[in-house]
Amino acid sequence: MENKENTVTLETPVMRGEQAINTVEVIKPNSGALRGTRLADLAGSDVDTLITVLPRITLPALTKAECLNLDPADLIALAGKVIGFLSPKSDA
Repeated sequence: MENKENTVTLETPVMRGEQAINTVEVIKPNSGALRGTRLADLAGSDVDTLITVLPRITLPALTKAECLNLDPADLIALAGKVIGFLSPKSDA
C-alpha cells in the first residue's frame, strides 16, 4: 500500500527496460537498512551514503546503478524523505 506522504514523483522517470518508474515510495529505514553508513552523513545528504541506503528503502527497489543516474532534483527529493525519517517526531 502506497503512502502518499512518503512518495516522490520523479521529474525524470527511471527507465527499467521498457518500464518507466515515475513514482518511488521511501520506506522508513530500520537499523539494518542503515548498516555501513554514518547517520551524520545521511542527515547531511551525502550522495555516496544516499546511494548506499536508497536501494534498501525504496519501492520499487531502485538499483545502485539507477540511483547513480538519478536526476539531481529527484535525488534531493528522495533525500528529503530520508532525512524526515531521521528527525524526531514533534510532541505538538
